[in-house]
Amino acid sequence: MALGGILTAMVTPFDAEGLLDEDATARLVRRLLDNGSDGLVLGGSTGEGSTLDDEEKLRLFEIAVAEAGGAPIVATTGSNDTRHSVELTERASAAGVDAVLVVTPYYNKPNPRGIVEHFRAVAGATDRPVIVYNIPSRCVVDIPNDLMRELAEIENVSAVKQARDHDLEPIEGLDLLAGNDDMLARVLDLGGPGGILVASHLVGPEMRRMIDEPERRHELEEQIADVVRAMALTTNPIPVKCAMAMLGHDVGGLRLPLVEASEEEAAEIRSALERHGVLAAV
Repeated sequence: MALGGILTAMVTPFDAEGLLDEDATARLVRRLLDNGSDGLVLGGSTGEGSTLDDEEKLRLFEIAVAEAGGAPIVATTGSNDTRHSVELTERASAAGVDAVLVVTPYYNKPNPRGIVEHFRAVAGATDRPVIVYNIPSRCVVDIPNDLMRELAEIENVSAVKQARDHDLEPIEGLDLLAGNDDMLARVLDLGGPGGILVASHLVGPEMRRMIDEPERRHELEEQIADVVRAMALTTNPIPVKCAMAMLGHDVGGLRLPLVEASEEEAAEIRSALERHGVLAAV
């Protein structure tokens, strides 16, 4: 399947006890798909995947598949343990997801041969498209373009979520997806089909128009720039969960070690939402 458009990296709703809120998850899936999102990515950084256990992730994937009405659901199944990534990829595929997002192994800092073998093993565990997630700011390890070309030769490794905002280059055999919100216009200009995004929780229709109205792409980019910047005030997903609460969407709090936005951060987020007109000034 082709992967592109506005793929929202969805927050994970928690209840008052910090457990997965299944009803709120189903509502959020439907809301996002009705408001500019072409598909969803579950259990990633924005979804606090590092503090979800496997059973929670699988339940999250199942709910999204059931509620999506055929829209693409991408499961985040990567880790720094290849064996674990393979197992979770197998289980996510059995749950009916449409693709998997696999991050560069972090902390143990594999060399290039290790990176290739990691992705080869994970790709061998599924018949679904595999999206490579290159985010050196979180993983320390970067995948340079020449190594990305090697990964493109692996069967069903079909796209890259590129969160390195320099040295952007289309790679033959890989769809280039924007990994940061402020990269979307540049990636689209390079021929990429879309991105895996966070601000689309709030300005999804405008982001979708950046694809549909290329002649207005950079104008639209400027119009949402305040909101995009506000979503990067502090560690993701602190700002977007704060913003969603302000807009009346019950997505709950965060799991430690993440904490709620400070008063100063919340004030900046509110100001950006007010300036954009998605939140009335009070």
